[in-house]
Amino acid sequence: MSNPIPFRDINVHASTSHYAFTSPSSPSAQTLVIERPSGDIRLNDGALLGAKRVSSIAGILGIIGLRLDKYIIVITKAQPMGRLKGHMVYKIIATEFLPLRERTLHDPDEDTYLLLLKTLLKTGPMYFSYSFDITNSFQRQASSDPSQALWQRADDRFFWNRFIQSDLIDFAKGASSGAGLRQHGAQQPGADPFILPVMFGMMRIVPTRIKSTPLTFALITRRSRHRAGTRYLTRGIDEQGHVANFNETEQIVVLNDDNRGMGGMGDEGLQNGKIGGFNGQDMQVMSYVQTRGSVPVYWAEVSTLRYTPDLQIRGIETAVNAAKAHFEEQIRIYGDNYLVNLVNQRGREDRVKGAYEQMVRTLVSEPHETKQANHVTSEKIRVVEPSQKNHEYDRLHYVYFDFHNETKGLRWHRAQLLLDQLKDGLIQGQYFRGVDMPGDSQGRLEVRNRQTAVVRTNCMDCLDRTNVVQTMLARWTLTRQLTDIGILRPGESADDDAAFKILFRNVWADNADVVSRSYSGTGALKTDFTRTGQRTRAGMVQDLNNSITRYVKNNFSDGPRQDAFDLFLGAFQPDSPGIGTNPVFVDRRPILIQAIPYVLAASFFLVLISSLARTKPETTIWPLRVFAIAWLMIGLWCFRFIYTHGVLYVNWPKLNTPRWANEGYQETMGALRKDSVIGPFVARHERGASNARISHLEEGKKRIQ
Repeated sequence: MSNPIPFRDINVHASTSHYAFTSPSSPSAQTLVIERPSGDIRLNDGALLGAKRVSSIAGILGIIGLRLDKYIIVITKAQPMGRLKGHMVYKIIATEFLPLRERTLHDPDEDTYLLLLKTLLKTGPMYFSYSFDITNSFQRQASSDPSQALWQRADDRFFWNRFIQSDLIDFAKGASSGAGLRQHGAQQPGADPFILPVMFGMMRIVPTRIKSTPLTFALITRRSRHRAGTRYLTRGIDEQGHVANFNETEQIVVLNDDNRGMGGMGDEGLQNGKIGGFNGQDMQVMSYVQTRGSVPVYWAEVSTLRYTPDLQIRGIETAVNAAKAHFEEQIRIYGDNYLVNLVNQRGREDRVKGAYEQMVRTLVSEPHETKQANHVTSEKIRVVEPSQKNHEYDRLHYVYFDFHNETKGLRWHRAQLLLDQLKDGLIQGQYFRGVDMPGDSQGRLEVRNRQTAVVRTNCMDCLDRTNVVQTMLARWTLTRQLTDIGILRPGESADDDAAFKILFRNVWADNADVVSRSYSGTGALKTDFTRTGQRTRAGMVQDLNNSITRYVKNNFSDGPRQDAFDLFLGAFQPDSPGIGTNPVFVDRRPILIQAIPYVLAASFFLVLISSLARTKPETTIWPLRVFAIAWLMIGLWCFRFIYTHGVLYVNWPKLNTPRWANEGYQETMGALRKDSVIGPFVARHERGASNARISHLEEGKKRIQ
């Protein structure tokens, strides 16, 4: 007997002693009870009486413990996004936090934790389905066990609420340890329908046509929950082999899909995948997967308020084991990896390029290198391939493409050179194709073709240049798929259909924007090319605006965003040292350092007022000029001080401050204390010891491996 799918209708019964969760459509199902204030979890046969409030929710996102209390996060509003193979997919629109106990004491840190989480849930694009595993590609789903509960089948990398679901998961597994869990030795399958996996990323499902052939075109980007964070605060790889900004993008075409619109909670047969096909023809699914992720070495970019951060790269030998762990996973999941590197080979980015190539040479057997040159550059393309197939790392194929120089001057068609280099690998790597199995009650697919290789693309951010290349590869593969099944004739292209061409470009440009906002805080650059096929002046102006906005956000607002990721994903877990003691979010910089930006703003204001002031002809104006010049000099000194000591004014994360940020802060403060002018004032007004700024890092810090 298969495990039930998650409940799509849940009522919350709230009382002073417990929260009870029931499904009106499943009256025989057990009731999930979470005791207040202990957080103990149990199942009850039948409903519990005495609830003061009953409300309807779309699902339980999870349970999270903060400084003073535990909170049950429930999904109160979800928007239907469309159907994939008959299964409705939803986007989370609104959530609510249910405290296990009523707080009577005020704690600033608790309020800040809640604000961080609510902001993340409000802005982060999260999706779920009650009956379809959106964390796995169609190919991986074809190999999964449909008798398992949905959360058991979910891909751990993309199961974004895995940490906050851990209490319910431990209970369902019969865990006998951990606070808030009743001591059960046996598994509790009755809890499975209350565990709802959620994916973070991008989802578009569009019914469309190509040459009068109806189909469903979908694009799904799944962002990894491992090493998740913001642009300059998470780069490279960690010790477990997780890289920053890792995303899996799956382009899907469903043919003969009996897609019955955007209906809500009903259509039981569709939700269970039992209805398929159109006009008597079997439903077909074709998908193509690409990945992106940061260069897998230990490197970082340290923000100092300068437009270009300081680049730090550790020795390659220190990252070999981490890179091995990363590529072992990538090869196991995807097969051969074509590593497309798009960083600039000149300037500061060349160090990242060199480190990546050195890492590949270390991993593969007897690396064989070839390169192509032209009149523009001495290294247009560089390929590093293993000479032999001795071990699993010999399934790595490194391809460097000088994207910056080759496409300079709006010559975007030159990216075709990279496609030409990759074609043999794309043809051999194939794509996934499955056909509905007639009479299968689980809605499984009969696999006709498997994708055996993946293109892993990166630039510095894995955003803008990466988006252009991934769109190009997706377009080429789509044309190949449609040609293979006879919708297109040899020589035709998916772009020949004008309406679909516009749809395709806009969907991929939307994907670029979503991935970019999650990592950098703004939409992607170069999306005018993705949307229109050409570079425009309006697009360049938009890119300038996005670049300026990125600079401001990356320096002054990414710290709280990183804190929110760390808190939600469990990279930081608060403890309870006592209400109001050892506050985490207090600014511990010396008062003088904190005051300088305010003095700068005041000087600007006073100079502006002085320059606009009207005086009578007989009035002596030199005192006003002296006043204005004095404040101008003060303002210039403040600006120079802030710019020179920018590391003191970057809004760093408070929960897991990066090591290099701590080192930069200590080095800067050490230099200031020795300064003959400002040093005595800094030492006199500094709060606590020299490490006061970072003393909060030990409070409750716990890394989840």
